[in-house]
Amino acid sequence: MYVRVDVERARMAGRTMSKAVSKLPVDPFTDPRFYPPEDADRETVTMYFLVMVAMDHRLSRPGKPYEALVKGRRFHGADLLYRLGALKLEEDPKFFTAERLARVSEREVEEWLSVGEVKPPDVEVRAKLLRDIGSKLLSIYGGSAYRVIVESKGYLRRGVGEGLIDRLKVFTAYQDPVEKKAFLLAKFLERRGVVRFLDSENKEVPVDNHLVRIALRLGIVSVDRGLMERIRSRAELDWREDVILRLAVREAYKIVAEAGGIDPFILDDFLWMFGRKCCTRENPVCRAECREGCAAIGGCDGGCILSGVCKAYSSPIYMLPEHMFLRTWWY
Repeated sequence: MYVRVDVERARMAGRTMSKAVSKLPVDPFTDPRFYPPEDADRETVTMYFLVMVAMDHRLSRPGKPYEALVKGRRFHGADLLYRLGALKLEEDPKFFTAERLARVSEREVEEWLSVGEVKPPDVEVRAKLLRDIGSKLLSIYGGSAYRVIVESKGYLRRGVGEGLIDRLKVFTAYQDPVEKKAFLLAKFLERRGVVRFLDSENKEVPVDNHLVRIALRLGIVSVDRGLMERIRSRAELDWREDVILRLAVREAYKIVAEAGGIDPFILDDFLWMFGRKCCTRENPVCRAECREGCAAIGGCDGGCILSGVCKAYSSPIYMLPEHMFLRTWWY
């Protein structure tokens, strides 16, 4: 297996992205459809996001999209998850306590995260992850999610496992070697004003399969021909291959962020929207047309803004789908 970060291409991509990113409004994550109200206390906000990010993995499967109507509006994927989370917080706030989580059942989780016939996969795993969070908050942090933040003292990395990212690894849901959920949680909590990190140099983009897809198409990360063909054929990768690939992608985006003068958490906002609205799985704007949603985030202006630094734009061989690694709760 060969994986390489193209440093110069990553720098070029960063300089190009910076123009679009600078024009985007920063999402404070206060939309009441998905998140706690703006006046919610720090314990509530921290616990809500600790729980919801723990559940934020592999919601859709091939042929089974996680998509449903809720109160007359259609939501898909993470949007549906957080919509159901916000409703749960409103209707049953005590669910988001260590005591309740420590004894939550599979049935409760399935009922919470299901809409009609639509439900997330691996409900038993999700229930175990929540019970793990609840029991460990009780035994280590006195039942308080916010105490995890307090004891990190405002650092992502500090000493021997004393920063937030390493402290989170006590929870099974946050043990991804590439730390996707941990950095996503850190982004949410910083944006909501729960914490202001003192070591911004340690910020990373939370890497999932969508961000890998964009990186491979751009060519900021390259892989050997054999791995490329396995990704193209939708063959399932093993956990080692996934970790090596995503670590390289994380390093590439670090270079992108530095070259563009972009906070990695802000870069993640852009990449997430860019992957959803511009560089989509099917019919990316470079192969179709500049769609309204992509134009709204500055991702296209006639054509894709990244076409000048994108390998897939000039060579279709690099127009890869997402890599397949479904049997995981890491992301």
